[in-house]
Amino acid sequence: MNVVIWARVSSREQREGYSIDAQLRATRDRAEKNGWTVVREFSVAESAKRGAERHAFNEMVAWVKANAKRENLRAILSHKLDRVCRNMRDAVRMQELEDKHGVSLAFVDNEFGPGPAGALSFNVMAAVAQYYSDNLRTEVLKGIDERSKQGWQHGLAPFGYLNVTEDRDEPIQPHPENAKAVVRLFELYASGDHTLESIGDTLADEGFAFRPSAPRFHRTAVSYILNNRFYIGEIRRGANLYQGRHQPLIDRSTFQTCQDRLQGKTRRTKAKVNLPLSGGLFTCNHCGAMITGERIKRKLKGGGVRLHDYYRCANNYPDSEHPSVRWRADDLEDAIVADLAKLRMTDDEVADWFRSSLQDAFSQIGDHQRNQRMALSKRRSELATMNNRLLNAFLAGSIDEPTFNAKLAALRDEAAQIEERLGNVATLEPPDVRAALAVFEFSQNVPDLWRGSKMLEKRRILETLSLNRMLGDVTLVLEKRKPFDELAKRLEMQLSRDDRI
Repeated sequence: MNVVIWARVSSREQREGYSIDAQLRATRDRAEKNGWTVVREFSVAESAKRGAERHAFNEMVAWVKANAKRENLRAILSHKLDRVCRNMRDAVRMQELEDKHGVSLAFVDNEFGPGPAGALSFNVMAAVAQYYSDNLRTEVLKGIDERSKQGWQHGLAPFGYLNVTEDRDEPIQPHPENAKAVVRLFELYASGDHTLESIGDTLADEGFAFRPSAPRFHRTAVSYILNNRFYIGEIRRGANLYQGRHQPLIDRSTFQTCQDRLQGKTRRTKAKVNLPLSGGLFTCNHCGAMITGERIKRKLKGGGVRLHDYYRCANNYPDSEHPSVRWRADDLEDAIVADLAKLRMTDDEVADWFRSSLQDAFSQIGDHQRNQRMALSKRRSELATMNNRLLNAFLAGSIDEPTFNAKLAALRDEAAQIEERLGNVATLEPPDVRAALAVFEFSQNVPDLWRGSKMLEKRRILETLSLNRMLGDVTLVLEKRKPFDELAKRLEMQLSRDDRI
């Protein structure tokens, strides 16, 4: 007798150690024992791909129908009934195969006799299989709902996050690189300078990739990310929203701004321009308006096109005294590098002296703090001793009660002051010293870092160094943060050999 083998394992069974190979061995042994010829084998693991089981099952049924007569098929051999029939509809399809094509079911573990009794047993087992499948689906959905209520996303985390299965306290965490792309995507769209298409171009220019197989952010991916409330810390399950326990990447104000733009409640301020230093990074030094980008296309005589990028004041209604604030992109880059170079000490010997002086200063501060704590701790011990002596004198009758109470109150007041001063004494740790030296090294290398960075890193360098960034008609103003503002002043300091810093 010629037979076809069908094997299936569920995701749960795979976790418990069952395998396709075990089912295939059992069915092959049964076929060999009975002298049956295996014409073809079909198998599927449900976790391989969503919907793969139904696709493979339908393929098996179609093949059996098409080849039953030519291959002289007489049975579909499986391990047991619930491997083939997960519900009554599957049972009906198997019965139709037997009625129309003469292909019945055979099993390793289940056997059904002929006649009405065998048919009844088959139908009961098929109903039980359907109950198991329906109940399993209900329990799975219940588990997903409960996990959502607890604040955790079921399944794969969206772009920008990682599934960390080994961390039970925080199983979903921000991706070290993709999270930056999500933040940048929302920044670009919230600025009003971009469409869904131009965001993909900008992210590609700044070195972000959606996935290895499709590096560019297409408008569908951009739209999905912009509409996903997971990035503000919420989890959607059907019509319900739950507060997630994962770390949000986007603040609600930025998210709502993007929603307003998606719904057409606000207009884009200009046409699509892919200029990385626009989008609110700079403001006009004359009117405070945002500096925006524009791209001019000029046709060449040979038929080509040359692109010219500019940054200009976005104020479309300037007053009569407002100058023309319009910078070529290359000129702005050069001006930024020149301004950053002001942080660098031109003499390497002076820079070494500054590093050494910085370390000595921190050492002196640390010594002073330690001496303060020692002196205050000593005085605290003295006050405790004086308090004990005062109590002993009172108990011995050497002083009266009013004197005792007055002295005790004075000691307690001073002790409270000592504790407060001890709490206010700062503690300079080695990481503080290393951080200060790292800031100095950063300031000395920042022009080179700027030249070697991608545009997103360049924006972050400017945001790290400066509080405000303004463009005039011919001037660039970068208001430095502390301590970079002090380094930028280039204070003149007299050395013993009359060198100047």
